[in-house]
Amino acid sequence: MKAATKKTLKTVLPIALGVFLIGYSYFITSPEDRAQIFKYIGEADLFWVLLSVGIGILSHFSRAIRWNYLLEPLGYKPKLRNNLLMILMAYFANLGIPRSGEVLRATALATYEGVPFQKGFGTIVTERVIDVIMLLLIILGALLSQTAIIAMYISESGFGLGGTILVALAGVGGLFVMLAILRRSSHPLALKIRGFLKGLLEGVLSIFHMRQKWAFLGHTLLIWACYIGMFWVIKYTVPETISLNLGQLLVGFVAGALAMSATNGGIGLYPIAVSQALALFGISSVSGDSFGWIMWIAQTLMVVFFGAISFLLLPLWNRDNQNPV
Repeated sequence: MKAATKKTLKTVLPIALGVFLIGYSYFITSPEDRAQIFKYIGEADLFWVLLSVGIGILSHFSRAIRWNYLLEPLGYKPKLRNNLLMILMAYFANLGIPRSGEVLRATALATYEGVPFQKGFGTIVTERVIDVIMLLLIILGALLSQTAIIAMYISESGFGLGGTILVALAGVGGLFVMLAILRRSSHPLALKIRGFLKGLLEGVLSIFHMRQKWAFLGHTLLIWACYIGMFWVIKYTVPETISLNLGQLLVGFVAGALAMSATNGGIGLYPIAVSQALALFGISSVSGDSFGWIMWIAQTLMVVFFGAISFLLLPLWNRDNQNPV
């Protein structure tokens, strides 16, 4: 019963939070601001929106190709078409139940390509490890490129330079203390975190043992360049955001990426996070909200449309080569 309740809460709470945040963002804006936001969304240039969607599809193609670089050393090379459909299905499933897409993807790989579930799931975990590392690198890049504005924001929030350095040192010291505790502790939570960190390291090192490691790294860079490109072109749909440079947009991109992990597909939270990040650079809440909503609507409709089609096409195109899971 406890396990079932926990599973239900994991599914329901992110959706409930997202719905709450949509209502919250609606009621904190004035009728005039809401009308302006709806106007921006309604008048968004479809060329830039469709270009963003096209770049997103390119990232999925690249991910489908990259997946085979992980599967090839295990003795498998699934059809690229199947890889793409499974990936789109997984993103679609994650909108409803967080992390269900990874399980569905590995199950589909076992069913239609005969790859054992454990092996397929292992490659997906490795992908996630690489994605986390790439996001951390982009966060670092955003911090370095916008150090002055972030430092000014911290100062205006009540922290001086000395306070900021003290907090940073305390954070580093706390990290070393936490690692020391994790190394010695036998608590189940500590063991779980230790296992995760070990898997993180193994996932990174596994890249250097594959035959096409440079192609893998190239596709990894392409995938994340596409993610940033999807975000970049949306700036042309809102007049006030056109002047934003890459470094400034990276801050908004990072805020949105973190929001995506907090609620299902970033529902409710994504536009708020992006708007707050862009406000650091003088973008009004109306324009920031419009940017966030246009970006979120475009990518969500892309996932829903192509994900739903993939659910239909995958079994139809593989009627003669299904394997027991």
